[in-house]
Order: sequence, then C-alpha cells, then structure tokens
Amino acid sequence: MKYVSTRGQAAPVDFVEACLTGLAPDGGLYVPEAWPQITPADPNESYVQVATRILKAFAGDSLTEADIAGLCERAYASFSHHSVAPVMQSGPNAYVMELHHGPTLAFKDVAMQFIGQLYDLVLSRRGERMSVVCATSGDTGGAAAAAFAGAEHVDLYILHPHERVSPVQRLFMTTTGASNVYNLAIDGDFDDCQAIVKTMFADSVFASEVQLSGVNSINWARIAAQSVYYATTQAAIGPDRPIRFVVPSGNMGDAFAGYVAARCGLLAGFELVCAVNENKTLATLLADGEMKREQAVPTPSPAMDISVPSNFERLFFEVAGRDGDTVRRTYDQYQQSGSATLPEQVRGPLGCTGLSAVMIDNQGTLQEMQTFLDETGALICPHTAVGSSAVRGLPETEATTVVLSTAHAAKFPETVKEATGLDAPLPLRSESLIERGEVFERVSNDLGAVKDYVRSNMVAEA
Repeated sequence: MKYVSTRGQAAPVDFVEACLTGLAPDGGLYVPEAWPQITPADPNESYVQVATRILKAFAGDSLTEADIAGLCERAYASFSHHSVAPVMQSGPNAYVMELHHGPTLAFKDVAMQFIGQLYDLVLSRRGERMSVVCATSGDTGGAAAAAFAGAEHVDLYILHPHERVSPVQRLFMTTTGASNVYNLAIDGDFDDCQAIVKTMFADSVFASEVQLSGVNSINWARIAAQSVYYATTQAAIGPDRPIRFVVPSGNMGDAFAGYVAARCGLLAGFELVCAVNENKTLATLLADGEMKREQAVPTPSPAMDISVPSNFERLFFEVAGRDGDTVRRTYDQYQQSGSATLPEQVRGPLGCTGLSAVMIDNQGTLQEMQTFLDETGALICPHTAVGSSAVRGLPETEATTVVLSTAHAAKFPETVKEATGLDAPLPLRSESLIERGEVFERVSNDLGAVKDYVRSNMVAEA
C-alpha cells in the first residue's frame, strides 16, 4: 500500500512515512494510491477488532497485524465506553453517534490516541525523535496533548488562537504538566495558526532541522482512524440499512473519513451532509465550486471557526480524476489571489460524491441546544447542535439519520448556560483539570517567532 500526493510531485511513500511526514514535500496531502476494499464491520466484532482490520488494510506491509492490534488495544483502553463510539437513538429513525468518550471529551481522541501509540512504536524502533506541530481551533490540541504527554520520542508544539477557544478546551492542552508539551497562544485566529504550520512544512530546511511532523487532520492517520467509526455505526444500525450521516464540519477531516469509508466498501450507501456554522466556505465550495479566502468569524461553535477546509483538497483530487496538476494549479492560484474557481470538469463530479453542506447561523445553534434538550433531556455541545439543527431542514428520506456528536457539552459550559440556562459539569474523570496549573506562552502571529520558539526549546533539551 503506497500513498501519493494530491499535487502529483512527490514520490510515493508507505503508510508509516505518510503518517510521520504529515504533509507531502510538494505541499499536497497524502491519499492511498488505490482504495483498498475492506469487508464491512460485523455487529459482533469489537471496536478494536474492526479498527485493526481497517487500519491494517491502510497500513499494508509497513506494519504487522500484531503491531496494529497492539496499537488499537492501547489507544482505546482509556475510553470510558466499551463501544468507543456508541450510537444512541434521538428520535424516530434518528441517532446520535457519541464521539466524546475519550480522555479529552472530543472526537479527535479517537484518531489521536492511535497516532500517539503509532509514533511511539515507530520512533522507538528507529531510535529517532520528532517535533510534532499542531494547529488547533479547540479540540485537536487537547487530544494531541493527551496522546503525546510524556512521550519519549516526541516534542509537541500546540498553536491555538489566543482567547478563541473555550476555557475548558484550553485546559485540556495546557495542564498536562508534561515537559515535552509546549503551548503557544497565537495572536490571531485558527487560519493564522494553520498557515504558520503549513509554511513551516513548506520550509524543507527547517522541517529537516527540527524533524518536523504534524497531526492535524491533514495527517492521513487521522482520516484512516476516523473511518472506523463509520463502519461500526453501519454495523450497529444494520449492515444493509442506508444511513445519512450529518457531520459538524470545519476542516472537513471527519467528513472526508466518511467518504473514505464509503470508497472502501464499508457502508451500505453514502449520503453525507456537512453542517457548517457561519464560516461557510465549505458550503460555498460544495454548492458553487468557488474557493474564497475569508476572515473566520467567532461563533458559539469555535472548533469550526475555519475559513479554509484543508481536507477539501483530498476530495478535489478524487473528483479531478486524480490529476495532481489540476489540483496544484488551482491551489497555486488560490494562494496568490485568495480565490479560485474549480475547473468545470470538476464541478459536475463534485455534485455526485454524495456530499453536500448546510449552514446554521449562531442563533439557530443556540436554539437547537434548547430544542434538543426539550426533546431528549440531554445536553449537547454547540458543534453537535449545528449538526442536529441541520437535520431539521433536510428533506425526508427512508435512510436512517445519524448526527456525529463531536464533543461533550461540558467542554462549552458558558455556551450551554447561555442556550439552556443549565450547567454542564465535567465528568468525574475530568474534574481534576480545574485544579491543575496552566502553562502556555502568548506568541505574536509571526512565523519567525514560532520557528525561534521551536529551535530554542530543542537547544534547551540538548
């Protein structure tokens, strides 16, 4: 199993190299050279068993089945629910997939715990150390901190937008107490953080100097690991029942993982709705084929306050007939001018992928949190509310609807209080966060400042 770049100018690599590298040398994202066909999940299989089968198919010969099984067992041992991603009924023929049973109460844990184990295994065998950099709009940073805290072979640098993540989200990244985890509060928004990370990767000299790697949703291991819960949900709902997945979307990694599951034969059918907040670039892309750089605006669902959905590039590559030149030219134009129109030969196939998007405004998000509480007696986070609200405007279908609940309500207590008047306390397993001291450093929105920070901490270690 080899992986190629969406921009067509990087040599193929194996699964391990694609995951450790993160971004391809030509600036593209890695995808499998061909989609493996995988037997769908059986209702009697455990989550670890399904994950082992799927991830082994993506890993090819780069890791043994015993390696993958061990990684999965260790990754999911810390989850509070034995199903890892349980499915709960929320209404007639409607369900919620709960993805917040991991150590930081967010869906990012599902992939990040696997990645932490993967890096530890591979780097220990190689005798190497890497600098892992992570831009976060809220949940990725905490999940990465939990996965890599205390790792012997990784230094983790988390970039989050200063005062634009919830206080509880910030606690998950800043209270590990681990000497190998560094938190940088950037004076800017998430897109600024992500731009710094991408530019660091593009600087091949710097990337080599610090042995740079990344674990944002651009990392193929994130996509591969997230495809597993689509397969287990299909098995839980019924192996032959069509499902309409509704996915709260920012960077589009979670949604693209559903597309991957479908391409690999893990789903009975495929319809996926990306539910976006007032940062609606993805909705414009899917509907009109227009890529436009816009300033991200703050919303009640901050982890989705993203104006440039990075994983769209993987979908673009597929619908362009895997033409890396077309992808590269379009993104070069976008980089230069801040806008680009998808080629006509791409816009038609894009509409046939089974993916669409719905935008929910801020008021609709808050109203849905109260409405969902009235209907089910359960509190949901504002991101889940974007998905749940989107369902109400969709046409009726015989397919079962499944909303991905991407985070625990307790990660956004201020927003829950505003919307419902109720408190959203942390689960007992997370209460100790409040008593720990936070460690982070405020840094200007400047590439050079971030590079200097990484270099200085490497020197200090040496």
